[in-house]
Amino acid sequence: MPADERVWVPQAPGVWFRPLLLNTVSGGWCNLLRVRKSGVLSRHRHPMVVVGYVIKGRWRYLEHDWVAETGSFVYEPPGEIHTLTVPDDCTEMITFFNISGAMIYVDERGDPVGYEDVWTKIEMCRRHYASVGLGASYVDRYVR
Repeated sequence: MPADERVWVPQAPGVWFRPLLLNTVSGGWCNLLRVRKSGVLSRHRHPMVVVGYVIKGRWRYLEHDWVAETGSFVYEPPGEIHTLTVPDDCTEMITFFNISGAMIYVDERGDPVGYEDVWTKIEMCRRHYASVGLGASYVDRYVR
């Protein structure tokens, strides 16, 4: 885990990511997702496969009855809609994710309401790293 808290980029209230790879060739990215206390990553789907490995804590998708715990491997099939949530009694969750393609945020009907891709992730990182004193170019170490 990084010693410098500034490398964690805020994504949503109580949710951060730490980029590991921002792949501008294939359009995917690898990151660590961290949620402290209880939290929710908005309902979304991916047009391509996503895999993950839980490093710490536990979480689940509201749409499924299984729980991903420390040491769990997770596979998200393309097109599946899910909402990641961390339970109230989990103080911190960290999961490695390899995202192929984009995240498409959807409403309760499944209609798109926003998206993230490698380019929006890079811009999120640039803004954050500039604002915390690391410099906008800090993200370049993760871009391929």
